[in-house]
Amino acid sequence: MPTLDSNIEYLKGVGPQRAEVLKKELGIFTCRDLLFHFPFRYIDRTKFHKIRDIHTEGELVQIRGTLRRLETLGEGRARRLVGSLRDETGMMELVWFQAVQWLEKSLTVGKEYIVFGRVNEFNGRFNITHPEMESLTPDPSSTGEELGVRQLTFDPVYPSTDKLTQKGLDAKGLRKIIRTLLDGLSPTDLPETMPDYLTAQYKLTSRWSALNKIHFPENQQELDVATRRLKFEELFFLQLRLLQIRTRRKDAIRGFVFSKIGDFFNKFYHEKLPFELTGAQKRVLKEIRADLAVGKQMNRLVQGDVGSGKTVVALMTMLMALDNGFQAVLMAPTEILAQQHFANITELVGDLGIRVGFLSGTVKGKKREAILQQLASGELHIVVGTHALIEDWVQFNNLGISIIDEQHRFGVEQRAALWKKNPAGPPHVLVMTATPIPRTLAMTLYGDLDVSVIDELPPGRKPITTMHKSEHHRLRVQGFMRDEIAKGRQVYVVYPMIEETETMDLQNLMSGYEALSRDFPPPQYQISIVHGKMKAADKDFEMQRFVRGETQIMVATTVIEVGVNVPNASVMVIENAERFGLSQLHQLRGRVGRGAEQSFCILMTSFKLSADGRERIQTMCQTNDGFVIAETDLRLRGPGNIEGTQQSGMLRFLIADLARDGQILTAAREIALRILEDDPALAAPEHERLRQHLASEGKEARVWSRIS
Repeated sequence: MPTLDSNIEYLKGVGPQRAEVLKKELGIFTCRDLLFHFPFRYIDRTKFHKIRDIHTEGELVQIRGTLRRLETLGEGRARRLVGSLRDETGMMELVWFQAVQWLEKSLTVGKEYIVFGRVNEFNGRFNITHPEMESLTPDPSSTGEELGVRQLTFDPVYPSTDKLTQKGLDAKGLRKIIRTLLDGLSPTDLPETMPDYLTAQYKLTSRWSALNKIHFPENQQELDVATRRLKFEELFFLQLRLLQIRTRRKDAIRGFVFSKIGDFFNKFYHEKLPFELTGAQKRVLKEIRADLAVGKQMNRLVQGDVGSGKTVVALMTMLMALDNGFQAVLMAPTEILAQQHFANITELVGDLGIRVGFLSGTVKGKKREAILQQLASGELHIVVGTHALIEDWVQFNNLGISIIDEQHRFGVEQRAALWKKNPAGPPHVLVMTATPIPRTLAMTLYGDLDVSVIDELPPGRKPITTMHKSEHHRLRVQGFMRDEIAKGRQVYVVYPMIEETETMDLQNLMSGYEALSRDFPPPQYQISIVHGKMKAADKDFEMQRFVRGETQIMVATTVIEVGVNVPNASVMVIENAERFGLSQLHQLRGRVGRGAEQSFCILMTSFKLSADGRERIQTMCQTNDGFVIAETDLRLRGPGNIEGTQQSGMLRFLIADLARDGQILTAAREIALRILEDDPALAAPEHERLRQHLASEGKEARVWSRIS
């Protein structure tokens, strides 16, 4: 019997050809990979249906009955085998279109069978096409599986593909080779990974039992026990790793000490701040201040909904750096957002004597040289820009803090580059997001970071009214736009722009612009247009026309998703809203509602919506709470890969599900925290299993989380 680390081809029933397709299709290289290829659902074969109780097409049913009739009908391609199965409650027709000759010889009228399959409806009557047939009165000369006598169980159904099915590795084929693998293993091959006190305290079944029962449970209770153990183990070790990283980073990486709050901060707070800080902003600033004063490198995430005041918190954090003789950098994902930050910060600091610079890919020639020289000499206090800031030719004199806005838009390596910009040591890192993150995802994606939440909006903000309209409401929507413009307001009209179909989307945008130009003709109405294919200067020109109120309507793609702040804009119309993700819809909606007037978001969709699309639209209409929206988004879309550099798609959990396993995750994190507080190095004898498992699991993992 091969070991768990053996190449999968050496497992009985696999061989080189099947091994090759397992590797390509499922990423299964070893027997261990196969063992951790879990079923995604189970078919309950412990229950039998009565024929008279079957009323639903598409239902999977298992019936025990006697084959009463079997005949071949039709010719050529229309040839089919038709049988009748009777139980004590009624009759069900069985139909086969393939392997007719073989089935005629194999099936016997008058015998009792277990029949399993999916119910179809034809001409008002139910039937089962291509059912599985297992004889209950077997041929005495047969043995084993050939008898057709089966143990009634929960049958596991595994993820498979067409190529695997062609090689006999459909759900049934995979079930067979996993059974072979498990039969050749013993408890010593799957040693326990958790301390005995932990499994006893939380009533967790053994790892050996869990891995057997996850594949072949005999009932729902066994499946639940196995699932709970494996989900807990997966989430517990993830949290243990993340918390260890945080502990080691805090102990090992020294941070610059910002020991004083000086003139820059105090003058700004007392003389320049145009409004009273909210309680949430004050709380987050205190948390940041505490981090910066202790000599350990800060790695903090600030998350807050659209309009919650993250930019002011970022600026005041930068002023703490300036007061202690350090420079600060703010990096944004788009030129528009970076320009917006630069303009806001320049206006806010006013005449405080703070020199603020801007750097992006469009800043060239002597202007760029001057910025770079001032950065290197220390003349420039704050620089705001795009990913151009991470280029090697950008050198700082004494960078003390790096602030990254809309951090999910940057790759991990891009964020890491800012970490290396001060040879004397890593700057403090503050990452910000206006995309609210569900608690479970924050504990996982940012489990090694300190997280601050600005969960309070400035007073006086009115909730945005969101409406769903389809094409036949178009004239009414346009009438509403005219009414708002007549009041002196402005309107955004946003079209989707998806990379794979940029040409088509650009046509949609331009045709939409032309239609609006006809419906809102000059000189009464002026329209701006902005999209990603435009030159930066042209884009900025159109933006500024809208900002100054020279145009009443802004037709745009999602380039305006972040960073555009026009308090006078009160209407956001999102065309083809079903093509946007929830977080993107929420971000776009956040472009309005920035002034004192009531604002509106109108979601335009086609008549036909998928179930997910409908739920996204309904969620947007029902709530303005970004955290509620984020929870729904997590459930519908799934999170991203946290330990590598992948930023989207499903987290590669084998069995855990962040959208559904929040309670298990919370418990796992609390237990991991307690263990590390008492035994940071896991040096106690009872934690030897934890040490060994972390060492074996972490050999190939390249963890970027220390960067943030």
